[in-house]
Amino acid sequence: MPKNLNLNREEMPRQDAKVRGKNYKEVALGYSLEKATAEANRCLICAKPLCVLGCPVNVDIRGMINGVKEGDLPAAVKAMKSKNALPGICGRVCPQETQCEQMCVLAKRGAPVAVGRLERFVADWERQHTETTGVTPPPPTGKRVAVVGSGPAGLTAAADLAKLGHNVTIFESLHIAGGVLMYGIPEFRLPKEIVQNEINFVVSLGVKIELDSVIGKLATVDELLNNGFDAAFLGTGAGLPMFLNIPGENLNGVYSANEFLTRVNLMKAYCFPEYDTPVKIGKTTAVIGGGNVAMDSARCALRMGAEKVYVIYRRSRTEMPARHEELENAEEEGIEFKFLANPRQFIGNDRGGLVAMECDTMELGEPDKTGRRSPMVKPGCEFKIAVDSAIVALGTTPNPLIAQTSPGLQTSSRGTVVADPATGKTGKPRVWAGGDVLTGAATVISAMGAGKRAAADIDKFLRS
Repeated sequence: MPKNLNLNREEMPRQDAKVRGKNYKEVALGYSLEKATAEANRCLICAKPLCVLGCPVNVDIRGMINGVKEGDLPAAVKAMKSKNALPGICGRVCPQETQCEQMCVLAKRGAPVAVGRLERFVADWERQHTETTGVTPPPPTGKRVAVVGSGPAGLTAAADLAKLGHNVTIFESLHIAGGVLMYGIPEFRLPKEIVQNEINFVVSLGVKIELDSVIGKLATVDELLNNGFDAAFLGTGAGLPMFLNIPGENLNGVYSANEFLTRVNLMKAYCFPEYDTPVKIGKTTAVIGGGNVAMDSARCALRMGAEKVYVIYRRSRTEMPARHEELENAEEEGIEFKFLANPRQFIGNDRGGLVAMECDTMELGEPDKTGRRSPMVKPGCEFKIAVDSAIVALGTTPNPLIAQTSPGLQTSSRGTVVADPATGKTGKPRVWAGGDVLTGAATVISAMGAGKRAAADIDKFLRS
């Protein structure tokens, strides 16, 4: 390791916390060319880049960073997009700290190379210089593939299959493509212009997108396969919210995170009355959960006008599954965390409106099957919090519509589709699946990895 190597990464400029808590503009502002070059110069360009092993889609990270180092940004784009059709998205929401960056050899001595920030920089540069990064279409195979869902798994599978010469049509149930990227992740973390730009790239590969097309209603999976499609990929995600199942959960003012974030993000409630999507947020909001969706909900509630926002989590800070960056951003913006607490009932007034929440105090016992210590109620330590809105962000399961209308498609007790995790192949002939519909709610990049693996196996099947 060179003696004069900088072991500290280049900081990412961000909006001031007091300012950003009142707007929906992007929080992280991105690297300048100078900062990106300085960060890229920290990379050792390893002969055997371990960072790639930590990437679920095996991006050519060394080639991408070397392009930045050498000042050859078209080469950086080519290396990046050889494996990843959605780099502007991944550079913003991918948990690099537990994947590629965790594997970086610099992490043993200091801060790992900021792979995610460099990926974002290269993707943003390409968006301004599209003339340098055209795609040569492959010879058509004559095979047709139906992709159900246009979230990260579906878009990745569609892009890879199109690059291999197959004719791909995506069927999206909503009026705009993008899935969870559009309805779930806030504008200040992932601008929708970026998502649509990435989708336009997928379309440029020859992929067709049919909007307002609910498979299971418009047509079943079997009808697609019987009417010209040689294979189908299910990337329908996990859009069915989970609830606490405690008294008062259907009081006015209690939302699921799915409903709340869909209204705010996809239906642009933050632009009311320009967009006619009212969302009532009172003075004090409680968000129940400890993942990224809880962080997104809390930070949106703040921007929607809540004067005080609490995050209620039944374990300690150490066990929180949210990214450290998102937790840190939320704290800087003034959101208060109540750890080792769990709601036992919502309390309403005589008009059916939420006015308070009663919680149990928790303590941690032995680790559960995930390795995290199990929370247990501490008897006699209940407490109340005055709140007039609450957002339940406990996770999601797949919508059952596809399973109910697809005979032979096996599902688990959690409602997820059963398939080979290495290939995405289900027990139903000519049907593959990947992403949250297989795993339950997970990360964008893990869904993309599943889409990529399934596309490779579908191609192998079609060519056989």
